[in-house]
Amino acid sequence: MDNEKQMQELAFYKEEYAKLKKENVELETKLTFAERQRDEAEAKLAKIKGSFAWKLSKPLRALRVLYIHWSYYKTPKKIIERFKNKKLEKKAHEYLGLRSFPNEQERKEQEGYNFKEKHTISILVPLYNTPENFLKEMIDSVVYQTYGGWELCLADGSDDNHAYVGEICREYAKKDARIVYEKLERNEGISGNTNQCYKLATGDFIGLFDHDDILHPGVLFEYAKVIEEKGADYVYCDEATFTGDSINNMITLHFKPDYALDTLRANNYICHFSVFKRTLLQETELFRKEYDGSQDHDMILRLTSLAKNVVHVPRILYYWRAHAGSVASNIEAKLYCIDSAKRAIEDHLQHYDIHNTQITSTRAFETIFRLQYELNTDSKVSIILPRTSSVEKICKCVENIRKKSSFDNYELIMIEKEEKNLECYTELTKDPAVRIIHYKGNDNLSAMYNYGAKEATGEFLLLLDDEIEFITTDFIQELLMYAQRSDVGAVGAKLLYPGDTICHSGIVIGLGPDKVAGYIHHKYENEHIGYMGRLCYAQNTSAVSGAALMVKKADFEKCGGYDEQLSVSLKDVDLCLRLRQLGYLNVFTPFAEAYHAGLLDKGLESNEMIRQKYLEECQIFRERWQGVLEKGDPYYNPNFTLEKSDYSLNMPKK
Repeated sequence: MDNEKQMQELAFYKEEYAKLKKENVELETKLTFAERQRDEAEAKLAKIKGSFAWKLSKPLRALRVLYIHWSYYKTPKKIIERFKNKKLEKKAHEYLGLRSFPNEQERKEQEGYNFKEKHTISILVPLYNTPENFLKEMIDSVVYQTYGGWELCLADGSDDNHAYVGEICREYAKKDARIVYEKLERNEGISGNTNQCYKLATGDFIGLFDHDDILHPGVLFEYAKVIEEKGADYVYCDEATFTGDSINNMITLHFKPDYALDTLRANNYICHFSVFKRTLLQETELFRKEYDGSQDHDMILRLTSLAKNVVHVPRILYYWRAHAGSVASNIEAKLYCIDSAKRAIEDHLQHYDIHNTQITSTRAFETIFRLQYELNTDSKVSIILPRTSSVEKICKCVENIRKKSSFDNYELIMIEKEEKNLECYTELTKDPAVRIIHYKGNDNLSAMYNYGAKEATGEFLLLLDDEIEFITTDFIQELLMYAQRSDVGAVGAKLLYPGDTICHSGIVIGLGPDKVAGYIHHKYENEHIGYMGRLCYAQNTSAVSGAALMVKKADFEKCGGYDEQLSVSLKDVDLCLRLRQLGYLNVFTPFAEAYHAGLLDKGLESNEMIRQKYLEECQIFRERWQGVLEKGDPYYNPNFTLEKSDYSLNMPKK
């Protein structure tokens, strides 16, 4: 019976293989035809551009471009800003590409650098039908490294039609003994071929390198330095995606945060170029074939969980080539990545004893995920709501929570300063979940929240501004599923202005005109996916807005609550940094959405007295967190400016 079943399965797979093979031939034919059409179009375009009429019409075309920009950007200021950004972008590509390579003097210094201990980094490159020029450029980028302690391990699963792959590799290996090549009897897939590379490796550190990409000449030198100076056992860098024959033809610049667990679970942002201590790999399995397509995400999740010191080098030192068939170019070329990535995340979570997590693709990208953790609905949430605006507005806020929220295990503690207003809430207090507390202390918002927290009977606190209006019905659940985790401190929501532009999507330390803290993606349109899709998935941040912040009551008390010296602003940022100091992760989730009618710092610009108090609090914050401000926000990147909230590059003056 088993044999009959196996024969049926074999027949099925043979039929599927034949279908796929036929589809592949058809697609290759279409691709060849499309390439021919492109070549013909390019030839026609070149002929047109060389004509006298084209040159004569240049001023008219310039006016048309200006008109198009005017109709889209509306104001001359925005048009000029757009052109400046394009020019800056081109300059950045040159500066971060070939111009970033070490000159003769720098190369000499790096090659002669005296390391206390010279580690050997074995670079694993599984080969499969690699195009000739890509192969040579890849190998050359290793050979030209300024750090000489490397070993290039090449395992070749190419078919007979690509025999040149082996010929080229053997030629290189003859010239440099550090290049080790093996022709495999059969192609074992990405994971299997990489494991064969590992068998060739003798180094105490392992690097993972794709067969069609390019390394910066100084990457191994930079890695060797952080291994020696910081004791790193896992290292990664920033990367650029490029097309064509030059790394300067960049289509994306990926400047990454430092190690961030929640960010990594949702999105394999670490990706390239990973180098790690060999002993880490010995503590886990090698590459697993069942995760082909997302084998790197699987391995990175496993290794970073084992690593004692994951270090990020904030420089573009890896160039990821985008071409037809590569994941960098087209996710549909490897649809199996999506399923294997989900399974890799599930497996990783189970090692943390986290089960029954729902994982779905987001609108940003198929392999950027939303994680919905299993919720303990027995957890009680105390919503702390001081009145800072009008009675009408706080009543509206309460009604919105009662009608909109699909979570009902909460108590709502309203804090009122004015005794005369207490009778205004008679209707609300008919709800047993609502309590009105009369606060008799100083006019201090931090003190009001602290007072409410002491009265709370819930295990979790949801600190709310009284001009918050829930958009998502599962707002509380979305925050709670993160707050329930033992490693999480504060959890913040995505807050929108009434016009559907972003008010809050995480706070960056040092950002903004006062150089203390600022909202990132501020005033972006809500439908925007953000820098590298960051508005579409939950991630770690240094701080989140106190306008809608959830935290365990025990952790809030452990931190001493809000600092009452910071009554105007920065109380939330200060709390988040103290939570971080205790070893907790802070999380921003875009899936808990609410409108925030007023800015967190109400009256900051219009009231001079409040403005002065804010500046005094900024000074307190700077003195307290000087070390953090100097070091920079680990979840941002030093290549971004602190002047703007749009991930603009921090380009050198010259």
